Amino acid sequence: MELLSDPQVWLSFVTLAVLEIVLGIDNIIFLAILVDRLPSSQRRSGRLLGLGFAMLTRIGLLFSITWLATLRDPLFTVFSIEISGRDLILFAGGAFLVVKSSMEIRDTLAGKTAEPKVGLMNSFWFIIAQIGVIDIVFSLDTVFTAVGLANHIEVMVAAIVASVLVMMVVSSTVSAFVDRYPTLKVLALAFLVLVGGALIAESVDLDIPKGYMYFAMAFAAVVEWLNIRLRERGTPGA
Repeated sequence: MELLSDPQVWLSFVTLAVLEIVLGIDNIIFLAILVDRLPSSQRRSGRLLGLGFAMLTRIGLLFSITWLATLRDPLFTVFSIEISGRDLILFAGGAFLVVKSSMEIRDTLAGKTAEPKVGLMNSFWFIIAQIGVIDIVFSLDTVFTAVGLANHIEVMVAAIVASVLVMMVVSSTVSAFVDRYPTLKVLALAFLVLVGGALIAESVDLDIPKGYMYFAMAFAAVVEWLNIRLRERGTPGA
């Protein structure tokens, strides 16, 4: 009860929850595109289970903070660059995002639909697993930030749960919006390619300011929104 009466605790909770939601935009977009591969009857449960699994992985990482700290220790050196366990995870996650998103862009440009196909790569539980695994990559630095902002594990867990609940509410809207506008889907996929490239760069100690990256994508999204409005009005040449 002492935590509930402490304004500093509430401030930490709100700050962490907002941070988790903002940084979770990548995951929502990735989830929307993956779940689109499932039959319509499974998409809602896929979104909820995917985000629920992602929430468990984040909480698990939070309780493994001591082990996470060891991931920053150098394992070996390549061309004078010290490579740690964290770097390997970021590189693998970034490469996965680049390859997966590039394949989705190729299929979209080729006019292939997102109808479900028989096979492991498009199975329900494999898609859920992909969502959870890629969330681990997105959450590595977020967990360290959470520990720096809050002193109580209960506050960190509550912020993660609250942020995931918000993402569960908005995920269906995001999925429907992306599915409605194919060009917006390509923009979202290009965003994921950019995020994957940034993760690969970060794994070899090349820092790409996230503020610049998100600003560029936000600007592109605004331009695309204007184009959508023009097309809906039937403006010639739009």
